[in-house]
Amino acid sequence: MTRRHRPIAALLAILLSLAAPQVASAQGPAIGALGQGFAKAGQSTRPVAVSQRSVGTTRPTSRQANQPQLRPWMHPDIANAWNAGYRGQGATITVVDSFERGARIEGNLGNGRQSLRHGDWTQLTLSLLAPQAQVRRHDMGAGRQVGPGAGLNIVNLSYAMYAPAGHNPARMAWSAQEASIIRHARQGSALVVKAAGNDGVALGRANRAGRSDYLNLALVGSDAAIFVGALDRNGSPTDRAELAHYSNRPGHDRRVQRQFLTVGVRGDLTGLAGTSYAAPVVSGYAAVLGSKFTDATPAQIGNQLLDTARSDTIRNYNPALHGRGEASLARALAPARIR
Repeated sequence: MTRRHRPIAALLAILLSLAAPQVASAQGPAIGALGQGFAKAGQSTRPVAVSQRSVGTTRPTSRQANQPQLRPWMHPDIANAWNAGYRGQGATITVVDSFERGARIEGNLGNGRQSLRHGDWTQLTLSLLAPQAQVRRHDMGAGRQVGPGAGLNIVNLSYAMYAPAGHNPARMAWSAQEASIIRHARQGSALVVKAAGNDGVALGRANRAGRSDYLNLALVGSDAAIFVGALDRNGSPTDRAELAHYSNRPGHDRRVQRQFLTVGVRGDLTGLAGTSYAAPVVSGYAAVLGSKFTDATPAQIGNQLLDTARSDTIRNYNPALHGRGEASLARALAPARIR
């Protein structure tokens, strides 16, 4: 009988490494969680450390001020959406990330330099974009299932689940947490927005350490899941962006290409780079979109973002590199209704 592969949590946080540590297991390959972001330290760029399987809580957080401010790292489209009254109201965003443990990261999203944990930064990013959304924190170490909230449900994932390449993701015995996330994506009960990864490879392929992100693999083909890669800036037809050197790409799998978006990540302005900070941009856009299309399902919101992406703002656009293209909130909001 074929034995199912059981995820085993690493005991220590991963510090300054893109690969999860090897953990011996008689049950099968170890799966380690890792944040998909970078923090700049001096002139060097280093990956963010994220704690694994720490005990955490899920709790709502306070909303940002009702008068949001356009920050230099944001695309100008977001200000137009706010001015039209679309600020994320009616959406619940659950941020599954590291809140209780892990290294603090220095950065500045436009309200002063701060030292925060990885999850705090991803939460702050999307809260600034969708200030009237209900944001819930779910520590990735808890292992508990992610339940639904009120209204349009969005789940933001800026972490990976690594194990040695070559295993069947369908045979993984996921924790209640990851199992619930995968179920939401497949059943369409929530839009799952996942950071594509910082290995500079095709999504799902092995990184230089010989490991694959099995959470990525498990979400391929889901009705309500979007992978998000990073561009070096917000693009325009007259100033086209390029894929960030670290960002994973869709590769030649057309299923992944159909689920893949890119957005600008201005690490040069914020001190924060990596697809960790691309995912919450798309989560924020989804919440804003849901404020207009109040009857839309999570899958419809996701498809609207994918179907309205731009390719004319990307230099040498290629579906194998950029998927559907750069997310365009203006185009996504333009119609009177969506299907």
